Amino acid sequence: MKILSEIAIGLVALEAFYILYIEMFAWTTKGPKIFKGFPKDLFVPTKSLAANQGLYNGFLGAGLVWSLLITDSQWSVNVACFFLGCIIVAGIYGALTAQKSIFFTQAMPAIIALALTLLR
Repeated sequence: MKILSEIAIGLVALEAFYILYIEMFAWTTKGPKIFKGFPKDLFVPTKSLAANQGLYNGFLGAGLVWSLLITDSQWSVNVACFFLGCIIVAGIYGALTAQKSIFFTQAMPAIIALALTLLR
């Protein structure tokens, strides 16, 4: 179960880094294709706001990577649970305020990873 948990954590971290890339570096090019519910004319004026959000996603991904590098198993689980919990809350909030699909693309993978982590 530990290996499944670590794989799931790694995948959620990769997703956080992908979101960082979209929001920090490709907001005006790939952003409109991904965030279809957001008015196209607002991508350029919100570029710096999206970059700020992307930076936070990068911190979440870094926290998950950190949890995989911690040698003490209890601390590794604690750190992973914290960062997965942050991503779950962000995904639920995003689903409620921005786009419902965010729950399934962001929160659900983190929920699965959290469940696997708690079962290890």
